[in-house]
Amino acid sequence: MELDESRIAQPRPIHILFIGAGAVGCFYGSRLHRPEANVFVSLVCRSNYDTIARDGVQLKTHTFGDYQFSPRAVYPSIQAAAEADNAPNQGWDYVVVTTKALPDVTDDSKDIEPIIKQAPEGRSCIVLIQNGVGIEEPHRKRFPKNPIVTAVTIVSAEQISHGVVKQNRWTRISMGPYSDGLGGTTPATKTLVERATRSTKQLVKLFTEHGKLRDAEEYDEVGILLVRWHKICINAAMNPSAVLAGGVGNADMVTDTELRTHLRGCMEEVFEAAPAILGREFPAKLAKPEQILKSTERNTGGKPSMLVDWEHGRPMELEVILGNPVRIARRHGVDLMRLQSLYALLRSAQRLRDERKKQEVVHEPKKKEPEAVKAPEPEVVVAEKPIEVAEKPVEGAEKPLEGAEKTFEEAPVPSKL
Repeated sequence: MELDESRIAQPRPIHILFIGAGAVGCFYGSRLHRPEANVFVSLVCRSNYDTIARDGVQLKTHTFGDYQFSPRAVYPSIQAAAEADNAPNQGWDYVVVTTKALPDVTDDSKDIEPIIKQAPEGRSCIVLIQNGVGIEEPHRKRFPKNPIVTAVTIVSAEQISHGVVKQNRWTRISMGPYSDGLGGTTPATKTLVERATRSTKQLVKLFTEHGKLRDAEEYDEVGILLVRWHKICINAAMNPSAVLAGGVGNADMVTDTELRTHLRGCMEEVFEAAPAILGREFPAKLAKPEQILKSTERNTGGKPSMLVDWEHGRPMELEVILGNPVRIARRHGVDLMRLQSLYALLRSAQRLRDERKKQEVVHEPKKKEPEAVKAPEPEVVVAEKPIEVAEKPVEGAEKPLEGAEKTFEEAPVPSKL
């Protein structure tokens, strides 16, 4: 008896929406998108919408070679994705946020609300691939019934032009459930842990089997929060120090004796605080401060993302990298004195910079409209003789001026986590 392939049950489609189509979103989205396995990834873009909607994403990767990523759908905004006719009927299975975490500028949880409310209450799993600690709390407050997966990535990637992403090295992504930050202390939060753990396992499987990542990792809730604090150990030391030191890169900082001592002090402060906050020591496999500093010596030419943002006049991830750690530590009776100093100084510098920019706009002289030039009255000339009219056309008529229009290429758009 022949097998009727048309009657074989196909797996239910998995619909994943990435909010943010920078380097991180495009790279990880491209590894999950597998239409042949019924896994479909769509993107919400911003400035690169026109290019990606037309051409998709071109990836140039160290790990997987060069390839093209054609998302299922591309949207110019979150609202457009929520209102689109081609959105999944039951909402998105996963809503993955990969934008910069800037709670002092925008509330990500409110921004994604139209997408989350599109699905039945509590159905969509929210995945946060962002820097910092404490980023999950606003989402938990706004969406108390939705599972949350929090993720930490170590990837070197940049968007070198709209729709073109270059991955230089590393692909690691660590994931785990988030309920209340303590691993689930009530029946309701324990249920959330169970649901988010199932989602974490499915994502790790998709990244590993379909995406061919060799370093997609699963943690429990406290474990993944320790991984977040470990990255804070690096980011909270390196990023603000690079700005306050006048624009010094990573390798140059760790080879300067005084700066290296300062960086080690910041890292050790976090290494002592995180276990006191979470009640568990860092996993042994995570690098200790001196190992991190030694490894950074080889990162010649590297600039922390916060320094790049400062140089371009953009908002920095101050709150999630410095402000939140300081406030969370205080709630647990722990003082992060070095991080608090960095936070106070850099927050003040950013505020003054932004105020100067506003003043420059206010006091910028307005361009005067050119005054209309009144055409001169025609001069009346009385000819002594009748004016002769030429019988032939006048030779030497001027030709239109020719000029080549120069097209300016856009500067590369770096995007790193």
